[in-house]
Order: sequence, then structure tokens, then C-alpha cells
Amino acid sequence: MSAGDTIVALSSGALPAGVAVVRVSGPLARDIAERFTAPLSPPRQAALRRIRDGDVPIDQGLVLWMPGPQSFTGEDCLELQVHGSRAVVQSLLRRISEVPGCRLADAGEFTHRAFENGKLDLTGAQGLGDLIGAETENQRAIAYARMEGGLTRRIEGWRERLLDLRAHIEAQLDFSDEGDVGALPPSFIDDVEALAGDIDAVLAQGGQGRIIRSGFRVVLAGPPNAGKSSLLNALSQSDAAIVSDEAGTTRDLKEVPLDVKGQLILLIDSAGLRETNSKAEAIGVERAREAMLHADLVLWLMAPDVPAAAPPELPAAELEPMQPPPVLQVATKSDLGVFAGADINVSAVTGAGIAELLELLYVLSGAANARPADILVSHEQDRAALLGAVLELRRVAEEVDRSELAAERLRRAGVSLERLLGRMDAENVLDRLFSTFCIGK
Repeated sequence: MSAGDTIVALSSGALPAGVAVVRVSGPLARDIAERFTAPLSPPRQAALRRIRDGDVPIDQGLVLWMPGPQSFTGEDCLELQVHGSRAVVQSLLRRISEVPGCRLADAGEFTHRAFENGKLDLTGAQGLGDLIGAETENQRAIAYARMEGGLTRRIEGWRERLLDLRAHIEAQLDFSDEGDVGALPPSFIDDVEALAGDIDAVLAQGGQGRIIRSGFRVVLAGPPNAGKSSLLNALSQSDAAIVSDEAGTTRDLKEVPLDVKGQLILLIDSAGLRETNSKAEAIGVERAREAMLHADLVLWLMAPDVPAAAPPELPAAELEPMQPPPVLQVATKSDLGVFAGADINVSAVTGAGIAELLELLYVLSGAANARPADILVSHEQDRAALLGAVLELRRVAEEVDRSELAAERLRRAGVSLERLLGRMDAENVLDRLFSTFCIGK
């Protein structure tokens, strides 16, 4: 990947399509525009042009010429909106990429250049990636807020407050012999604590942000033949899982995504929990237990025609919050009989209780009271950086009498925030982030 190259790629969706957008970015973008679309259209004004390579006509479409730095990448950019046939797009890409100094773009390279040229910071680039991959309304809302700089603006405010605090304490270190440099302001510790509290309040959104971005993980568990696969099919209104009267037929995890009123809910069917001599089934049972440990919610299923079994005790989950996932006891096959002690009774045969269970899952996901556009934390990187800043700030009060140590704590808190924006030590994060982007973005 060379920043000096001019790059070209299809930036719209899969072909064929009604319209395809071919994007060019780099120092040769103007030359390519003049060669293929003459006369050159006015900057940032769409113009209908015949698109040709010398005497060879290719298509006609809208041409948008955007000189840098006022473009998505910060470089000279050209966008060609042409008919979305494979033949047109392939011909255009081939001919443009044959121009000396121009090549086909790598995955995420346009966004990478936008980052390198200061058009996006790391959180904005991540938000753009999340927006491209969004499948539900809540995912769209949280991704758009991130892309538009909601977290960045908050971090910039925290950074300014940190700079003020550092200025006070470093004045003592550097100018302690000056007569006009006195003691720290009486509010210094309160200001540090207030800043830590503000960051901590945003950090507390991390669990809900992760659920909105990655989905609310619901594991269907219980003894064999308790109706897990049947319930999965009923909730998803599909035949996603194989249903059989034979015990032990489910031996691997089956994940089905649901969009429930804009919230992504991931239903995970699992093997029935029991002692078994089958090596294959034993592996499925172990995977089921592992899935329960990583769940946001466990549905423990019971049925009138299956011997009762208590849900296993689970250690603390690895996901936030750090406690065992809650267990909801669901009685299936209510058409055969009702369990008085269950949290909810359902029937995959009659559909009784299915809508009520979906609504309950939506409420338990936290989506009913969440405002996705106001949630700023949704990545593990966010949690780690903000937690690091908070921990450093909390230690300032302990070391305020040792100015050098207190100043270092404040500096480290600032480094955590800068790293979150991608201004420090960003290369590994960037490589992973942009490798997940599609070609043309």
C-alpha cells in the first residue's frame, strides 16, 4: 500500500445494479477525469458526461470531480456514476488502472487515506466500518453517532480539562522558585475526581453499547428433548435447526440472528446437557457449557415429557458485566402441560407465548430504555482506553503531594485518550480495522 499511488475501485454494491459508483483518489485523479470525461466538470457539481477512453466509448453517466483537500480522502477524488453492468464496470476499472501510476485499491484503502489525511480519527473510521456492517436500526444509530464524532468530541473536552490540570501541577515542577507560582488550586482534587467520574459514566455504557453493536447473546440450553431446536425455529420463524425425537441430535452450536424492534438478538441453539459415552455428543455438551459462559442470557428449557433438571451453576461471564449470566426458566410444550414454577410457558406447536418471549428478550436486552445515538462506548478498545484513563486519574489524589508522580498519572491518562483516537500506537489497530472493510471503501 503506497500513499503516493492513485487508486481506483468500485465503491457501490454488488453487480449488476441500476447504478455503480467507481471512485478514484490520488494525484492522477484530475488527469484521469480529463482523459475519460472531458470536459472537466466544475468542482463538486455533478455533470452528465460521455465516458470514453480515447475513441472507445464506455458509457455515459454522472461525473463528480472533488479537488483535495475537500474530499472524503483529503486527496483529489473523482467519482463516476455509471450503469451497473459487470461489463461496464470491468472495462472502466481495467482501463483506469492501466494508467501509469494508478492501481486497483486495497480493502479499506480509501478510508485509510481519509484517516492519514486527518479527515477521520480512529473512532470515526470504526464508526464508518460499523455503519457499513449495520443490520439493525440500533446498530445504524450507534454507528452513525460514532462516525459523526460523538465520542471524539467528548474525548476532546476531557483532554482540555486534563491539559488544565497538568498545567497547574507542572507549573509547580518547573517554576516552583517563582514568586507568582503558588500551591495547587483548592479545587484541584475535586476537578480530577469530577473528570474521572465523567469518564466513568461514559464507560458504564460499554455493556449496552456492546450489546447494540454485537448483539444480545441468548443461549437455549437444557436437557435433551427439552425443545431447544423447536423453540429456535418458532422464535426465528424458520427451519434453522433440525428437530427430532431422538435425544442428542444437536451436537454443535447453531446461531440465528433476529431483528427485534431494531435490536439484534442472537439465538444460540446448543446440545442437550447430559452425561454421554458419545465422543461427538460430549464435544457438543462442552461447547454448550462454554456458550452459556459467554451468554448475556441463558434460556433454561424444561418440558412435561422430559425429566426435570436444574441449570448448572455458572462462573462469572467473560463479557460485561463481570457476573454469571442471568437464567430465564422457560417451559416448552405448554400444549402438553403448564409448569407453575417457570418464568414463562411457551409452545412451538401452537405458538402460545412465543410473541411474549420475544418481547421479554427485547426488554432484557436493555434496548427498550436505550438511546443508541447517545451511547458512545461500543468497542473493547473504548473500554480499555477509558478504564486506563480513569485508573490513572483515581491515583492522582493518592500522589498529589508528590508532584512528579501526580503529573505522570495525568500524562498517562492523556495518553490513553489519545490512543483511543488513533493518535498514538495505532498501526496494529488500523491494520485490523481496515482489513475488514470492503474494496472501494
